[in-house]
Amino acid sequence: MSKVSIITAGEAAALVGDSMTVTTSGFVASDMPEALSKALEQRFLETGSPRDLTLFYAAAQGNRDGSGADHFAHEGMTKRVIGGHWNMVPLLGRMVLENKIEGYNLPQGTLSQLFRDIAAHRVGTITHVGLNTFADPRIEGGKLNSITTEDLVEVVSILGEEKLLYKSFPIDIAFIRGTYSDENGNITMEHEVASLESTSIAQAVRNSGGKVIVQVEKVVKNGCLDPKLVKIPGIYVDAVVVCEDMKDHEQCVGCEYDGSMTGDFSVPLSSLTYPKLSAKKIIGRRAAMELKSDSVVNLGIGVPEYISMVAGEEGIGDYMTLTVEAGPVGGVPQGGPKFGGSVNPEAILDQPYQFDFYDGGGVDYAFLGLAQADSRGNINVSKFGPRIAGCGGFINITQNAKRVFFCGTFTAGGLSVSFDNGELQIVSEGREQKFIKQVEQITFSGEYANKTGQPVLYITERAVFELRKDGVYLIEVAPGIDIRRQIINQMGFVPKMDGQPKLMDSRIFREELMGLAK
Repeated sequence: MSKVSIITAGEAAALVGDSMTVTTSGFVASDMPEALSKALEQRFLETGSPRDLTLFYAAAQGNRDGSGADHFAHEGMTKRVIGGHWNMVPLLGRMVLENKIEGYNLPQGTLSQLFRDIAAHRVGTITHVGLNTFADPRIEGGKLNSITTEDLVEVVSILGEEKLLYKSFPIDIAFIRGTYSDENGNITMEHEVASLESTSIAQAVRNSGGKVIVQVEKVVKNGCLDPKLVKIPGIYVDAVVVCEDMKDHEQCVGCEYDGSMTGDFSVPLSSLTYPKLSAKKIIGRRAAMELKSDSVVNLGIGVPEYISMVAGEEGIGDYMTLTVEAGPVGGVPQGGPKFGGSVNPEAILDQPYQFDFYDGGGVDYAFLGLAQADSRGNINVSKFGPRIAGCGGFINITQNAKRVFFCGTFTAGGLSVSFDNGELQIVSEGREQKFIKQVEQITFSGEYANKTGQPVLYITERAVFELRKDGVYLIEVAPGIDIRRQIINQMGFVPKMDGQPKLMDSRIFREELMGLAK
Protein backbone atom coordinates (compact mmCIF):
# COMPACT_ATOMS: atom_id res chain seq x y z
CA MET A 1 0.00 0.00 0.00
CA SER A 2 1.34 3.45 -0.90
CA LYS A 3 1.64 6.00 1.82
CA VAL A 4 -1.30 8.36 2.26
CA SER A 5 -0.98 12.01 1.24
CA ILE A 6 -0.59 14.39 4.18
CA ILE A 7 -1.90 17.83 3.24
CA THR A 8 -2.95 21.06 4.92
CA ALA A 9 -6.54 22.07 5.64
CA GLY A 10 -6.22 24.75 2.95
CA GLU A 11 -5.09 22.17 0.39
CA ALA A 12 -8.05 19.98 1.37
CA ALA A 13 -10.44 22.90 0.85
CA ALA A 14 -8.97 23.44 -2.63
CA LEU A 15 -10.17 19.97 -3.63
CA VAL A 16 -13.81 21.06 -3.39
CA GLY A 17 -15.21 22.30 -6.70
CA ASP A 18 -18.35 24.21 -7.62
CA SER A 19 -21.67 22.31 -7.43
CA MET A 20 -20.15 19.36 -5.57
CA THR A 21 -21.96 17.37 -2.88
CA VAL A 22 -20.05 17.52 0.41
CA THR A 23 -20.63 15.47 3.54
CA THR A 24 -19.14 15.97 7.00
CA SER A 25 -19.02 13.85 10.14
CA GLY A 26 -20.19 15.02 13.55
CA PHE A 27 -22.85 14.69 16.22
CA VAL A 28 -23.98 17.95 17.86
CA ALA A 29 -20.69 19.46 19.16
CA SER A 30 -18.59 16.28 18.95
CA ASP A 31 -16.52 14.58 16.25
CA MET A 32 -16.62 17.59 13.90
CA PRO A 33 -13.75 18.19 11.41
CA GLU A 34 -13.60 21.87 12.34
CA ALA A 35 -10.23 22.61 10.73
CA LEU A 36 -11.49 21.34 7.36
CA SER A 37 -14.85 23.11 7.47
CA LYS A 38 -13.24 26.37 8.60
CA ALA A 39 -10.69 26.19 5.79
CA LEU A 40 -13.43 25.69 3.22
CA GLU A 41 -15.36 28.65 4.61
CA GLN A 42 -12.22 30.81 4.54
CA ARG A 43 -11.51 29.86 0.94
CA PHE A 44 -15.03 30.88 -0.11
CA LEU A 45 -14.85 34.19 1.75
CA GLU A 46 -11.49 35.01 0.15
CA THR A 47 -12.11 33.75 -3.39
CA GLY A 48 -15.86 33.28 -3.86
CA SER A 49 -15.28 29.59 -4.55
CA PRO A 50 -16.54 26.90 -4.30
CA ARG A 51 -20.13 27.80 -5.12
CA ASP A 52 -23.52 26.07 -5.18
CA LEU A 53 -22.54 23.20 -2.89
CA THR A 54 -24.92 20.55 -1.59
CA LEU A 55 -24.22 19.75 2.07
CA PHE A 56 -25.39 16.38 3.38
CA TYR A 57 -25.14 15.32 7.02
CA ALA A 58 -27.03 12.88 9.24
CA ALA A 59 -26.99 14.27 12.79
CA ALA A 60 -26.93 17.74 14.30
CA GLN A 61 -23.56 19.34 13.61
CA GLY A 62 -22.71 22.47 15.55
CA ASN A 63 -23.06 24.33 18.82
CA ARG A 64 -25.14 27.36 17.75
CA ASP A 65 -21.89 29.36 17.63
CA GLY A 66 -20.95 29.25 13.95
CA SER A 67 -19.23 25.89 14.23
CA GLY A 68 -19.98 22.69 12.35
CA ALA A 69 -22.33 22.95 9.40
CA ASP A 70 -22.80 26.70 9.92
CA HIS A 71 -19.42 27.20 8.22
CA PHE A 72 -21.42 26.57 5.02
CA ALA A 73 -23.95 29.33 5.79
CA HIS A 74 -22.99 31.85 3.10
CA GLU A 75 -25.03 33.01 0.12
CA GLY A 76 -23.57 31.54 -3.05
CA MET A 77 -21.46 28.97 -1.24
CA THR A 78 -24.30 26.56 -0.52
CA LYS A 79 -27.27 25.76 -2.71
CA ARG A 80 -28.89 22.87 -0.82
CA VAL A 81 -28.69 21.28 2.63
CA ILE A 82 -29.97 17.80 3.50
CA GLY A 83 -29.76 17.26 7.23
CA GLY A 84 -31.23 15.26 10.06
CA HIS A 85 -31.27 18.08 12.62
CA TRP A 86 -31.17 21.86 12.29
CA ASN A 87 -31.36 23.34 15.78
CA MET A 88 -27.59 23.64 16.19
CA VAL A 89 -27.08 25.49 12.88
CA PRO A 90 -29.18 28.67 13.22
CA LEU A 91 -27.37 30.46 10.37
CA LEU A 92 -28.27 27.75 7.87
CA GLY A 93 -31.79 27.67 9.31
CA ARG A 94 -32.20 31.39 8.71
CA MET A 95 -31.08 30.99 5.10
CA VAL A 96 -33.73 28.31 4.60
CA LEU A 97 -36.45 30.47 6.14
CA GLU A 98 -35.43 33.36 3.86
CA ASN A 99 -35.55 31.06 0.79
CA LYS A 100 -31.84 31.61 0.11
CA ILE A 101 -31.04 27.90 0.00
CA GLU A 102 -32.98 24.68 -0.50
CA GLY A 103 -33.46 22.71 2.70
CA TYR A 104 -34.52 19.17 3.62
CA ASN A 105 -35.03 17.67 7.06
CA LEU A 106 -35.19 13.87 7.03
CA PRO A 107 -34.95 11.27 9.82
CA GLN A 108 -31.42 11.14 11.18
CA GLY A 109 -31.24 7.38 11.52
CA THR A 110 -32.42 6.86 7.96
CA LEU A 111 -29.83 9.31 6.65
CA SER A 112 -27.09 7.47 8.56
CA GLN A 113 -28.29 4.24 6.90
CA LEU A 114 -28.50 5.94 3.50
CA PHE A 115 -24.70 6.28 3.42
CA ARG A 116 -24.49 2.48 3.39
CA ASP A 117 -26.95 2.22 0.52
CA ILE A 118 -25.08 4.89 -1.45
CA ALA A 119 -21.87 2.91 -0.87
CA ALA A 120 -23.50 -0.27 -2.20
CA HIS A 121 -25.02 1.56 -5.22
CA ARG A 122 -28.52 0.65 -4.10
CA VAL A 123 -31.45 2.76 -5.25
CA GLY A 124 -31.84 4.15 -1.75
CA THR A 125 -33.01 3.27 1.73
CA ILE A 126 -36.41 1.59 1.85
CA THR A 127 -38.09 1.77 5.25
CA HIS A 128 -41.32 2.36 7.14
CA VAL A 129 -39.66 5.16 9.10
CA GLY A 130 -41.31 8.50 8.41
CA LEU A 131 -44.71 7.24 7.24
CA ASN A 132 -47.48 9.67 8.21
CA THR A 133 -44.93 12.26 9.43
CA PHE A 134 -43.72 15.42 7.69
CA ALA A 135 -41.06 13.27 5.95
CA ASP A 136 -43.83 11.48 4.04
CA PRO A 137 -44.06 13.07 0.54
CA ARG A 138 -47.87 13.09 0.85
CA ILE A 139 -47.46 15.58 3.71
CA GLU A 140 -44.26 17.63 3.24
CA GLY A 141 -41.61 15.24 1.99
CA GLY A 142 -39.11 16.80 4.38
CA LYS A 143 -39.03 20.03 2.36
CA LEU A 144 -38.43 23.13 4.48
CA ASN A 145 -39.34 26.03 2.15
CA SER A 146 -41.04 26.98 -1.11
CA ILE A 147 -37.92 26.82 -3.32
CA THR A 148 -37.27 23.21 -2.29
CA THR A 149 -39.19 21.22 -4.88
CA GLU A 150 -37.32 18.02 -5.78
CA ASP A 151 -38.77 14.88 -4.20
CA LEU A 152 -36.02 13.02 -2.35
CA VAL A 153 -38.55 10.66 -0.75
CA GLU A 154 -41.05 8.46 -2.59
CA VAL A 155 -43.87 6.19 -1.43
CA VAL A 156 -43.40 2.63 -2.71
CA SER A 157 -45.18 -0.68 -2.21
CA ILE A 158 -43.04 -3.69 -1.28
CA LEU A 159 -44.75 -7.08 -0.92
CA GLY A 160 -48.04 -5.29 -0.45
CA GLU A 161 -46.70 -3.04 2.32
CA GLU A 162 -46.37 0.72 2.07
CA LYS A 163 -42.80 1.99 2.51
CA LEU A 164 -40.79 5.13 1.94
CA LEU A 165 -37.82 5.22 -0.43
CA TYR A 166 -35.13 7.74 0.52
CA LYS A 167 -33.28 8.10 -2.77
CA SER A 168 -29.54 7.64 -3.19
CA PHE A 169 -27.27 10.22 -4.82
CA PRO A 170 -23.48 10.40 -5.37
CA ILE A 171 -21.26 12.27 -2.90
CA ASP A 172 -18.12 14.02 -4.11
CA ILE A 173 -16.18 14.98 -0.98
CA ALA A 174 -16.11 13.75 2.63
CA PHE A 175 -14.60 15.67 5.54
CA ILE A 176 -14.30 13.18 8.42
CA ARG A 177 -12.79 13.42 11.89
CA GLY A 178 -10.55 10.73 13.40
CA THR A 179 -7.96 10.40 16.16
CA TYR A 180 -4.88 8.82 14.55
CA SER A 181 -3.81 7.90 11.06
CA ASP A 182 -0.92 5.64 10.26
CA GLU A 183 1.33 6.24 7.25
CA ASN A 184 -1.03 4.24 5.04
CA GLY A 185 -4.11 6.27 6.03
CA ASN A 186 -5.71 3.73 8.35
CA ILE A 187 -7.85 5.75 10.76
CA THR A 188 -8.72 5.07 14.40
CA MET A 189 -11.13 6.96 16.67
CA GLU A 190 -9.97 6.29 20.23
CA HIS A 191 -10.62 9.84 21.45
CA GLU A 192 -14.00 10.39 19.81
CA VAL A 193 -17.25 9.96 21.77
CA ALA A 194 -18.63 7.80 18.95
CA SER A 195 -17.59 6.43 15.59
CA LEU A 196 -20.93 7.54 14.09
CA GLU A 197 -21.35 6.61 10.40
CA SER A 198 -17.75 7.44 9.48
CA THR A 199 -17.01 4.05 7.90
CA SER A 200 -20.15 4.25 5.78
CA ILE A 201 -19.41 7.85 4.73
CA ALA A 202 -15.95 6.86 3.53
CA GLN A 203 -17.31 3.88 1.60
CA ALA A 204 -20.10 5.96 0.05
CA VAL A 205 -17.78 8.71 -1.16
CA ARG A 206 -15.08 6.30 -2.35
CA ASN A 207 -17.62 4.29 -4.36
CA SER A 208 -19.07 7.54 -5.75
CA GLY A 209 -15.68 8.32 -7.24
CA GLY A 210 -15.14 11.11 -4.74
CA LYS A 211 -12.39 12.02 -2.30
CA VAL A 212 -12.19 11.20 1.41
CA ILE A 213 -10.26 13.64 3.61
CA VAL A 214 -9.72 12.85 7.30
CA GLN A 215 -8.71 15.33 10.01
CA VAL A 216 -6.62 13.70 12.77
CA GLU A 217 -4.54 14.53 15.83
CA LYS A 218 -1.36 12.99 14.45
CA VAL A 219 0.09 10.51 11.99
CA VAL A 220 1.86 7.49 13.50
CA LYS A 221 4.17 4.83 12.13
CA ASN A 222 2.71 1.84 10.33
CA GLY A 223 2.14 -1.07 12.69
CA CYS A 224 1.33 1.16 15.69
CA LEU A 225 -2.44 0.90 15.39
CA ASP A 226 -4.53 -2.00 16.62
CA PRO A 227 -6.30 -3.23 13.45
CA LYS A 228 -9.43 -3.94 15.52
CA LEU A 229 -9.62 -0.20 16.26
CA VAL A 230 -9.31 0.94 12.65
CA LYS A 231 -12.68 2.38 11.61
CA ILE A 232 -11.65 3.65 8.16
CA PRO A 233 -9.17 1.52 6.19
CA GLY A 234 -6.51 3.40 4.30
CA ILE A 235 -7.84 2.10 0.97
CA TYR A 236 -10.79 4.50 1.43
CA VAL A 237 -8.68 7.56 2.33
CA ASP A 238 -7.30 10.04 -0.20
CA ALA A 239 -5.60 12.44 2.19
CA VAL A 240 -5.02 13.17 5.86
CA VAL A 241 -4.88 16.58 7.54
CA VAL A 242 -3.08 16.87 10.87
CA CYS A 243 -4.94 19.47 12.89
CA GLU A 244 -2.57 22.31 13.82
CA ASP A 245 -4.82 24.05 16.35
CA MET A 246 -6.28 21.57 18.84
CA LYS A 247 -9.17 23.97 19.51
CA ASP A 248 -10.38 22.74 16.13
CA HIS A 249 -10.07 19.16 17.35
CA GLU A 250 -11.74 19.27 20.77
CA GLN A 251 -13.54 16.08 21.75
CA CYS A 252 -16.64 18.23 22.35
CA VAL A 253 -16.70 21.95 21.59
CA GLY A 254 -15.66 23.97 24.64
CA CYS A 255 -14.99 20.88 26.79
CA GLU A 256 -11.86 19.22 28.09
CA TYR A 257 -11.14 15.67 26.97
CA ASP A 258 -13.10 13.14 29.03
CA GLY A 259 -11.72 9.61 28.81
CA SER A 260 -14.72 8.20 30.68
CA MET A 261 -16.73 8.66 27.47
CA THR A 262 -14.29 6.69 25.32
CA GLY A 263 -13.43 3.74 27.56
CA ASP A 264 -10.04 5.10 28.65
CA PHE A 265 -11.23 4.80 32.24
CA SER A 266 -14.42 4.61 34.30
CA VAL A 267 -15.52 7.08 36.95
CA PRO A 268 -17.55 6.37 40.12
CA LEU A 269 -21.16 7.50 39.79
CA SER A 270 -21.78 7.62 43.54
CA SER A 271 -20.60 11.23 43.63
CA LEU A 272 -23.34 12.46 41.29
CA THR A 273 -25.59 15.18 42.67
CA TYR A 274 -29.34 15.04 42.17
CA PRO A 275 -31.65 17.96 41.39
CA LYS A 276 -34.11 19.40 43.87
CA LEU A 277 -37.83 18.92 43.39
CA SER A 278 -39.14 20.89 40.42
CA ALA A 279 -41.69 20.57 37.65
CA LYS A 280 -39.13 18.72 35.51
CA LYS A 281 -38.13 16.38 38.31
CA ILE A 282 -41.82 15.60 38.94
CA ILE A 283 -42.10 14.52 35.31
CA GLY A 284 -38.93 12.46 35.64
CA ARG A 285 -40.33 10.77 38.78
CA ARG A 286 -43.65 9.89 37.15
CA ALA A 287 -41.87 8.58 34.07
CA ALA A 288 -39.42 6.52 36.17
CA MET A 289 -42.40 4.70 37.70
CA GLU A 290 -42.93 3.11 34.27
CA LEU A 291 -39.50 1.44 34.28
CA LYS A 292 -39.28 -2.32 34.57
CA SER A 293 -36.12 -4.32 35.20
CA ASP A 294 -33.93 -5.41 32.28
CA SER A 295 -35.32 -2.77 29.95
CA VAL A 296 -33.52 -1.09 27.04
CA VAL A 297 -34.19 2.63 27.10
CA ASN A 298 -33.60 5.68 24.93
CA LEU A 299 -33.75 9.09 26.60
CA GLY A 300 -34.18 12.29 24.65
CA ILE A 301 -32.46 15.54 25.56
CA GLY A 302 -34.04 17.97 28.06
CA VAL A 303 -36.76 16.84 30.48
CA PRO A 304 -36.22 13.11 29.75
CA GLU A 305 -32.69 13.45 31.16
CA TYR A 306 -34.29 13.72 34.62
CA ILE A 307 -35.46 10.12 34.34
CA SER A 308 -31.93 8.74 34.61
CA MET A 309 -31.24 11.13 37.50
CA VAL A 310 -34.34 9.94 39.36
CA ALA A 311 -33.53 6.31 38.63
CA GLY A 312 -30.04 6.76 40.04
CA GLU A 313 -31.30 8.60 43.11
CA GLU A 314 -33.96 5.95 43.76
CA GLY A 315 -31.50 3.10 43.35
CA ILE A 316 -33.12 1.62 40.23
CA GLY A 317 -30.54 2.78 37.70
CA ASP A 318 -29.70 -0.86 37.01
CA TYR A 319 -33.29 -1.49 35.92
CA MET A 320 -32.42 -0.11 32.53
CA THR A 321 -29.66 0.02 29.97
CA LEU A 322 -29.56 3.50 28.50
CA THR A 323 -28.71 3.90 24.83
CA VAL A 324 -27.90 6.94 22.72
CA GLU A 325 -28.60 7.12 19.01
CA ALA A 326 -25.00 8.17 18.28
CA GLY A 327 -23.93 4.67 19.29
CA PRO A 328 -23.20 4.33 23.05
CA VAL A 329 -24.86 1.45 24.91
CA GLY A 330 -24.93 1.55 28.71
CA GLY A 331 -23.46 4.16 31.01
CA VAL A 332 -24.88 7.62 31.62
CA PRO A 333 -25.85 9.71 28.56
CA GLN A 334 -24.52 13.26 28.56
CA GLY A 335 -26.25 16.51 27.65
CA GLY A 336 -25.33 19.90 26.19
CA PRO A 337 -22.30 19.88 23.88
CA LYS A 338 -21.52 16.34 25.08
CA PHE A 339 -24.89 14.98 23.89
CA GLY A 340 -24.17 11.86 21.87
CA GLY A 341 -21.64 10.54 24.36
CA SER A 342 -22.07 8.51 27.54
CA VAL A 343 -19.95 8.26 30.68
CA ASN A 344 -18.84 4.66 31.36
CA PRO A 345 -20.41 3.11 28.23
CA GLU A 346 -20.43 -0.66 27.89
CA ALA A 347 -20.18 -0.51 24.09
CA ILE A 348 -20.03 2.10 21.33
CA LEU A 349 -21.62 1.04 18.05
CA ASP A 350 -21.64 2.75 14.68
CA GLN A 351 -24.71 4.97 14.42
CA PRO A 352 -26.36 3.06 11.51
CA TYR A 353 -26.21 -0.17 13.54
CA GLN A 354 -27.78 1.56 16.52
CA PHE A 355 -30.64 2.74 14.33
CA ASP A 356 -31.07 -0.73 12.82
CA PHE A 357 -31.75 -1.90 16.37
CA TYR A 358 -34.08 1.04 17.04
CA ASP A 359 -35.99 0.68 13.76
CA GLY A 360 -36.63 -2.99 14.46
CA GLY A 361 -38.24 -2.32 17.83
CA GLY A 362 -35.23 -3.04 20.02
CA VAL A 363 -35.97 -0.20 22.45
CA ASP A 364 -38.42 -1.16 25.20
CA TYR A 365 -39.09 2.36 26.46
CA ALA A 366 -38.43 5.66 24.72
CA PHE A 367 -38.77 8.85 26.73
CA LEU A 368 -38.74 11.87 24.44
CA GLY A 369 -39.59 15.56 24.70
CA LEU A 370 -43.03 17.11 24.41
CA ALA A 371 -43.08 20.47 22.65
CA GLN A 372 -46.52 20.40 21.01
CA ALA A 373 -49.29 17.76 21.13
CA ASP A 374 -52.73 17.77 19.56
CA SER A 375 -56.08 15.99 19.86
CA ARG A 376 -55.00 13.24 17.45
CA GLY A 377 -51.95 12.42 19.53
CA ASN A 378 -49.51 13.98 17.08
CA ILE A 379 -46.29 15.49 18.44
CA ASN A 380 -44.23 18.32 16.98
CA VAL A 381 -40.63 18.87 18.06
CA SER A 382 -39.22 19.90 14.70
CA LYS A 383 -40.62 23.27 13.57
CA PHE A 384 -42.01 26.24 15.50
CA GLY A 385 -43.01 29.29 13.50
CA PRO A 386 -39.79 30.93 12.33
CA ARG A 387 -37.52 28.35 13.99
CA ILE A 388 -36.44 25.08 12.37
CA ALA A 389 -35.38 22.60 15.03
CA GLY A 390 -35.38 19.44 12.95
CA CYS A 391 -36.39 15.90 13.82
CA GLY A 392 -33.00 14.31 14.47
CA GLY A 393 -33.51 10.68 15.50
CA PHE A 394 -36.94 11.43 16.99
CA ILE A 395 -38.93 9.80 14.18
CA ASN A 396 -36.87 6.59 14.11
CA ILE A 397 -37.03 6.24 17.88
CA THR A 398 -40.65 7.15 18.57
CA GLN A 399 -42.16 5.19 15.68
CA ASN A 400 -40.49 1.96 16.71
CA ALA A 401 -40.07 1.76 20.49
CA LYS A 402 -42.29 -0.82 22.14
CA ARG A 403 -43.67 1.91 24.42
CA VAL A 404 -43.17 5.65 24.02
CA PHE A 405 -43.54 8.41 26.60
CA PHE A 406 -43.57 12.09 25.72
CA CYS A 407 -42.34 14.13 28.68
CA GLY A 408 -42.61 17.86 29.17
CA THR A 409 -44.18 20.63 31.21
CA PHE A 410 -47.86 21.26 30.56
CA THR A 411 -47.25 24.87 29.51
CA ALA A 412 -44.08 26.72 28.54
CA GLY A 413 -42.58 30.14 29.14
CA GLY A 414 -42.83 31.27 32.75
CA LEU A 415 -44.36 28.21 34.42
CA SER A 416 -43.70 28.18 38.18
CA VAL A 417 -44.90 25.53 40.62
CA SER A 418 -44.69 24.75 44.32
CA PHE A 419 -45.40 21.72 46.49
CA ASP A 420 -47.13 21.26 49.81
CA ASN A 421 -47.88 18.04 51.64
CA GLY A 422 -47.92 15.89 48.51
CA GLU A 423 -49.92 18.35 46.41
CA LEU A 424 -48.98 20.51 43.43
CA GLN A 425 -49.74 24.22 43.18
CA ILE A 426 -49.39 26.34 40.05
CA VAL A 427 -47.77 29.60 41.16
CA SER A 428 -47.74 31.14 37.68
CA GLU A 429 -48.92 29.62 34.40
CA GLY A 430 -46.73 29.36 31.32
CA ARG A 431 -47.45 31.77 28.50
CA GLU A 432 -47.61 29.11 25.78
CA GLN A 433 -49.94 26.14 25.54
CA LYS A 434 -48.35 22.86 24.49
CA PHE A 435 -51.58 20.89 24.01
CA ILE A 436 -53.08 22.60 20.98
CA LYS A 437 -55.76 21.87 18.39
CA GLN A 438 -53.29 21.01 15.62
CA VAL A 439 -49.51 20.78 15.72
CA GLU A 440 -47.48 22.88 13.29
CA GLN A 441 -45.62 19.85 11.97
CA ILE A 442 -46.11 16.11 12.49
CA THR A 443 -42.88 14.68 13.90
CA PHE A 444 -44.76 11.81 15.56
CA SER A 445 -48.01 10.51 14.11
CA GLY A 446 -50.74 9.43 16.50
CA GLU A 447 -52.53 7.83 13.56
CA TYR A 448 -49.50 5.66 12.78
CA ALA A 449 -49.11 4.69 16.46
CA ASN A 450 -52.74 3.56 16.59
CA LYS A 451 -52.27 1.65 13.34
CA THR A 452 -49.35 -0.29 14.81
CA GLY A 453 -50.89 -0.68 18.28
CA GLN A 454 -48.10 1.23 20.01
CA PRO A 455 -48.83 2.31 23.62
CA VAL A 456 -48.30 6.06 24.09
CA LEU A 457 -48.38 8.24 27.23
CA TYR A 458 -47.94 12.00 27.56
CA ILE A 459 -46.49 12.87 30.98
CA THR A 460 -46.57 16.39 32.44
CA GLU A 461 -46.13 17.79 35.94
CA ARG A 462 -49.89 18.03 36.50
CA ALA A 463 -51.49 15.40 34.29
CA VAL A 464 -50.92 12.20 32.35
CA PHE A 465 -52.65 11.51 29.03
CA GLU A 466 -53.00 8.32 27.01
CA LEU A 467 -53.46 7.86 23.27
CA ARG A 468 -56.33 5.56 22.33
CA LYS A 469 -58.01 4.70 19.05
CA ASP A 470 -60.56 7.50 19.42
CA GLY A 471 -58.28 10.23 20.74
CA VAL A 472 -56.30 11.53 23.70
CA TYR A 473 -57.59 10.66 27.18
CA LEU A 474 -56.82 12.39 30.46
CA ILE A 475 -56.07 9.49 32.82
CA GLU A 476 -54.21 11.01 35.81
CA VAL A 477 -54.27 14.36 37.60
CA ALA A 478 -51.87 15.71 40.22
CA PRO A 479 -53.25 16.19 43.75
CA GLY A 480 -54.22 19.84 44.22
CA ILE A 481 -54.97 20.49 40.54
CA ASP A 482 -58.37 21.69 39.31
CA ILE A 483 -59.18 19.76 36.10
CA ARG A 484 -61.34 22.45 34.51
CA ARG A 485 -59.32 25.54 35.42
CA GLN A 486 -55.76 24.25 35.32
CA ILE A 487 -55.94 21.56 32.64
CA ILE A 488 -58.86 21.88 30.20
CA ASN A 489 -58.81 25.69 30.14
CA GLN A 490 -55.09 25.58 29.37
CA MET A 491 -55.54 23.33 26.32
CA GLY A 492 -56.57 23.90 22.72
CA PHE A 493 -58.89 20.90 22.82
CA VAL A 494 -60.95 19.00 25.38
CA PRO A 495 -59.39 15.63 26.22
CA LYS A 496 -61.57 12.55 26.54
CA MET A 497 -62.12 10.98 29.97
CA ASP A 498 -63.43 7.71 31.34
CA GLY A 499 -65.13 9.14 34.41
CA GLN A 500 -62.91 10.81 37.00
CA PRO A 501 -59.15 10.52 36.26
CA LYS A 502 -57.17 8.95 39.08
CA LEU A 503 -54.77 10.95 41.24
CA MET A 504 -51.05 10.81 40.52
CA ASP A 505 -49.04 9.21 43.35
CA SER A 506 -48.55 11.82 46.09
CA ARG A 507 -44.97 10.59 46.67
CA ILE A 508 -44.04 12.28 43.40
CA PHE A 509 -44.68 15.69 44.97
CA ARG A 510 -42.65 15.27 48.18
CA GLU A 511 -38.98 16.08 48.68
CA GLU A 512 -38.08 12.70 50.18
CA LEU A 513 -37.29 9.64 48.10
CA MET A 514 -40.27 7.75 46.69
CA GLY A 515 -38.88 4.31 47.53
CA LEU A 516 -39.11 2.94 43.97
CA ALA A 517 -36.41 0.37 44.73
CA LYS A 518 -38.84 -1.36 47.08
